[in-house]
Amino acid sequence: MIKDLFNKQKPKKKKYATIPTEASKQDVPEGIMQKCPKCKKIMYTKELKKNLNVCLQCGHHHGMTSLERRDSFIDEGTFQELDAALSSTNPLNFPGYLEKVEADRQKTGMNEAILTGVGQVEGHEVVVAIMDANFRMGSMGSVVGEKITRAIEEAGRRNVPFIIFTASGGARMQEGVLSLMQMAKTSVALKRFSENGGLIISIMTHPTTGGVSASFASLGDYNFAEPGALIGFAGRRIIEQTIREKLPEDFQTAEFLLKHGQLDAVIHRHDMKEKIAFLLDIHEPGGELA
Repeated sequence: MIKDLFNKQKPKKKKYATIPTEASKQDVPEGIMQKCPKCKKIMYTKELKKNLNVCLQCGHHHGMTSLERRDSFIDEGTFQELDAALSSTNPLNFPGYLEKVEADRQKTGMNEAILTGVGQVEGHEVVVAIMDANFRMGSMGSVVGEKITRAIEEAGRRNVPFIIFTASGGARMQEGVLSLMQMAKTSVALKRFSENGGLIISIMTHPTTGGVSASFASLGDYNFAEPGALIGFAGRRIIEQTIREKLPEDFQTAEFLLKHGQLDAVIHRHDMKEKIAFLLDIHEPGGELA
């Protein structure tokens, strides 16, 4: 039912001026323009940002920072961050780990690879967790797992839905087994939340891989993804070498998973807020599924 309702509304195409691929980058200051990795078109970064980082030519979904996604998804002025001060230590004394974490803090302006908080989506209160692939490739260490667990528990206390946007290369190897433990911890927290009637919406973005895909990312009441997102546990090459077979070209894409029943829908970024708000509507007391 959800898939059929979502498919009724097609993404609205917006028209923006693009710059021909022949344009020389040498005469343009860095950051003014960007090249789409899919269609190779060059476009103004400002126009790309205005279009929610979706290619103006081919619709390819470029990455978003957690702050950009927060601003595009949560109602303006309603977001209250949770656990902003939590930050990583170096429990295994891994060489250079804290220096790399600090470099990512400076680059992203974030303390860790996830942003959690309370906000509203079209007037519906939710607790949201947004992973950021720009911070240690969105890898899941003890702080990421702790922030997700606390956010789930906060959603339970408030009796509101929990929504998570995933983007991760998997577990953070510099924290060893402490990182792997987060898979069980977050999964147990979601189980308790679900048993108490909580609504879980998982939205997988590019990429969602490794231990993240094998734990909380796949445990939603609704599991969605953005177009073209890479979703899977092990890499294509490892799987092909193990099974000694060539995999389909679209293997581990959001569209492949949808076709094989592992996702409920693939949602264009322009439609994300509207369609999630629709779900929240029907799960409200007195709503269609309440």
